[in-house]
Amino acid sequence: MTGGETIMDLALKEAEAAARRGEVPVGAVLVDSRSGEVLARTGNRVEELGDPTAHAEMLAIRAGAQALGLKRLTDADLYVTLEPCAMCAAAISFARLRRLYFGAADPKGGAVENGPRFFGQATCHHRPEVYGGIGEGSAGELLRAFFRARR
Repeated sequence: MTGGETIMDLALKEAEAAARRGEVPVGAVLVDSRSGEVLARTGNRVEELGDPTAHAEMLAIRAGAQALGLKRLTDADLYVTLEPCAMCAAAISFARLRRLYFGAADPKGGAVENGPRFFGQATCHHRPEVYGGIGEGSAGELLRAFFRARR
């Protein structure tokens, strides 16, 4: 990161790269909360891989788990440009991530503050600390511009 650049800025760069690949522009960065080291940074690759589970969050969690050789990432924080869907929220819970930071809310497909509110369900065994609205304006505009261009 350069001076003044935040982790969410890195996630936004990944979202922009995803958009250039024709993917829905969502980016994610997984960080070791103790050292601040970036463990993984990626964007959506659903179209490229032909994989409906290749959301940025899923890819970042997989890469972080592989890099650390752990299935539980209790000392990791995830920064993502869009509110996670139910699949990604479940993966965040199963990975035991410490914190989730997200940019734009997703009233249609989100599952953290919208929809099923996954972490509030009695069946959810791990609830990360959640901080929404981080870089919301930039993330939201990137998504709006992407979908506007496709109409």
